Amino acid sequence: MRDTVFKIEENKRIARDVYEMLLKGDASDIKAPGQFINIKLDGFYLRRPISVCDWKNDEIRIIYKVVGEGTKYMSELSRGDELLVLTALGNGYSTETLLNIIKNEPATRVVLAGGGVGVPPLYGLAKRLSELGVKPDVVLGFNSAEDVFYKEEFEALGLSVKISTMDGSMGVKGVVTDVMKDEKGEPLYDYVFTCGPEPMLKAVYNAVGDGQFSFEARMACGFGACMGCSCKTKYGNKRICKDGPVLYREEIIW
Repeated sequence: MRDTVFKIEENKRIARDVYEMLLKGDASDIKAPGQFINIKLDGFYLRRPISVCDWKNDEIRIIYKVVGEGTKYMSELSRGDELLVLTALGNGYSTETLLNIIKNEPATRVVLAGGGVGVPPLYGLAKRLSELGVKPDVVLGFNSAEDVFYKEEFEALGLSVKISTMDGSMGVKGVVTDVMKDEKGEPLYDYVFTCGPEPMLKAVYNAVGDGQFSFEARMACGFGACMGCSCKTKYGNKRICKDGPVLYREEIIW
């Protein structure tokens, strides 16, 4: 974890109120999909924690939704503007854990389930899993067709992508768990990587027996000092920013 100056290479709208930003700078500290960065914005007291969508050693790609003044400010930034960023925060998804499971149970059915702005970290995960020879299904949930993004990017990795929308304007009408069952209502998958709003995570928790869940939380410092994002788990209190944001299904208490 360190503060680094990044220069904006690109900042564009990709769906309703959703923007994709490409930052150029030293991203070599990032080691796992599911980690996040904390961005300092001029004129704002608290930084903005944003999950990493994808990264290379010299760049970070993020996707964010305009929901308040801070993210509105971000959406108005231009190519060449600079941002001070804390990189490589949190514990991300463990691909090694899945590989060990598949080694013992080769028929394990894997799915990536994302809702709204919970989708971005799953893309970086999908790329790493594909490189390791694992081809999970992808299930993405949105409110409507206007909100859908990154469907084509996941498909470009050779993955099967299913879409659910609350209003039925694209894909299956309903939520992500509605497309995670077969015609008889039986679960299609054994292991899940997921990220999204808490009600979605709880529904996914009840639909799949094992997996890794990335939680969202209000954060002040972003690295565990303030204790503001603590939550109870079966193994004691954990900080979403430091010990998470990814927790294993077995440790989650609702």
